[in-house]
Amino acid sequence: MEQGDIEQMSFEAALAELEQIVRSLEQGQAPLDESIELYQRGDRLKRHCEARLKAAQMRIEQIALGPDGLAGRLMEGIVTVERADHGRGVEQRYSHSRRSSSR
Repeated sequence: MEQGDIEQMSFEAALAELEQIVRSLEQGQAPLDESIELYQRGDRLKRHCEARLKAAQMRIEQIALGPDGLAGRLMEGIVTVERADHGRGVEQRYSHSRRSSSR
């Protein structure tokens, strides 16, 4: 797959391939040139996943703000998308925290 193919991948497909590349590199069985190619592809996949997560976060923020720019009533809370990269690929955590209202 070339760079154009990566751009067409879903987040889930890109993440699955990235995880496979990380496992392969961790095993250390590939020759040096192949390892470098895998690392380069993994880097492109990682950037693609990060971009998809950022786009999703922006969409969530737009939904939460609503068309009038004010916080919507549909979700009276905060949705966060966090990324943790521990040198082994991309791990994402999604959390929804409700704000307590003291009315």
